[in-house]
Amino acid sequence: MTDGASNAMWGGRFATGPDAIMEAINASIDFDKRLAAQDIRGSKAHSAMLAEAGILTAADRDAIHGGLDLIAAEIADGTFVYSAALEDIHMNIEARLRALIGDAAGRLHTARSRNDQVATDLRLWVRDQCDAAVSGLEAVMQALLEQAEAGADWVMPGFTHLQTAQPVTWGHHMMAYVEMFGRDRSRFVDARKRMNENPLGAAALAGTSFPIDRHATAAALGFDGPMRNSLDAVSDRDFAMEFLAAASICAVHLSRLAEELVIWSSAQFRFVTMSDRFSTGSSIMPQKKNPDAAELIRAKIGRIAGANVALLMVMKGLPLAYGKDMQEDKEQVFDAADTLMLSLAAMNGMLRDLTANRAPLEAAASSGFSTATDLADWLVRTLGLPFRDAHHVTGALVAMAEAQGVDLPELSLDAMQTVHPGITSAVFDVLGVHNSVASRTSFGGTAPDQVRSQIAWWKSQL
Repeated sequence: MTDGASNAMWGGRFATGPDAIMEAINASIDFDKRLAAQDIRGSKAHSAMLAEAGILTAADRDAIHGGLDLIAAEIADGTFVYSAALEDIHMNIEARLRALIGDAAGRLHTARSRNDQVATDLRLWVRDQCDAAVSGLEAVMQALLEQAEAGADWVMPGFTHLQTAQPVTWGHHMMAYVEMFGRDRSRFVDARKRMNENPLGAAALAGTSFPIDRHATAAALGFDGPMRNSLDAVSDRDFAMEFLAAASICAVHLSRLAEELVIWSSAQFRFVTMSDRFSTGSSIMPQKKNPDAAELIRAKIGRIAGANVALLMVMKGLPLAYGKDMQEDKEQVFDAADTLMLSLAAMNGMLRDLTANRAPLEAAASSGFSTATDLADWLVRTLGLPFRDAHHVTGALVAMAEAQGVDLPELSLDAMQTVHPGITSAVFDVLGVHNSVASRTSFGGTAPDQVRSQIAWWKSQL
């Protein structure tokens, strides 16, 4: 495309074309071509409204729609030619439309600016990504529910500080992540509701003198209504930042689960076995089976959170209304959305292929004095000790067991009574890990019946 052609798109204000450096920094077509479908959809809604309002003839409207359909087909089959000289997807489509249908194409931009056009296109794209993220999250949650249901009563160690704390069940641990991803799901749903307002018709920044119907275009594009302030409509990128914030929190949750899978699949734990489909080998160590998919998911938070911070920094000092700085929003949003969806798909695949190893889980649950809290609770309930005194007695018993190289259930009653004479043989009823998890019947607790109740509730929600 020649400089003259580029100038024609800008109008008569500029006598000379941009040099190569200006073209390179100004053009966005390499990445905003992803907005083509949204741009075409918005143009159809806008031209239909213009015709309904008597601003555009029905013949021009039909020609515009026919031309846009041809362009959509060219984009779909890969024959559409993008030009950096035309800067962005809006100008590329408009130039091609003019080549196809002539002067009618020039009337499409009546009562519209690239400012409200790009705000509408990106909002439509991000809205679709919220829906995609919800679907991806629901697939991961379903996989977790299946894992939880299979091991609702399998005991395993619960950790704090990565130290054995109290016995829990495998199902309970899986359901913790269901809760986390459930909050992520609600954040995307909530963000979608908030962004579902239409910027189209705000024009450059002040609205338009043409008698347009912004409510009609809002309805045509599936928005709840038009944005109420034209300055805000073209300058707002809250919806993109909110999407990135929700994606960042979700990526944190994915990273935490990925980290546990890395730890659990190690030879030192053997809590889980990763499938070959989501593992790799070593180029030098033939025995290795590396959880690379989990490790990569663990790292993806860097890209997503980086995109979040980058867009915040782009927007933080911008005066109203539109600034070219805002062209930097799209690459961040596109990359974060792609990264999030890939991570969700990989996590879903890993979880569906994952084998939880019941025997190592139970063996680990029985070590590390994991029933010490049960012992302290028993001293409170049965002997009436204040909890702080019971805590001290239990600590002394743990020290005794540690010195003997045994766990709490393996201490003799006589030995226990040297620490507190009131202890009876009934104490052994609470020291087994199965008894421990079965006793945690408070709402949201790890008792198998509670876990199954949590599973049933989430199944009804999904």
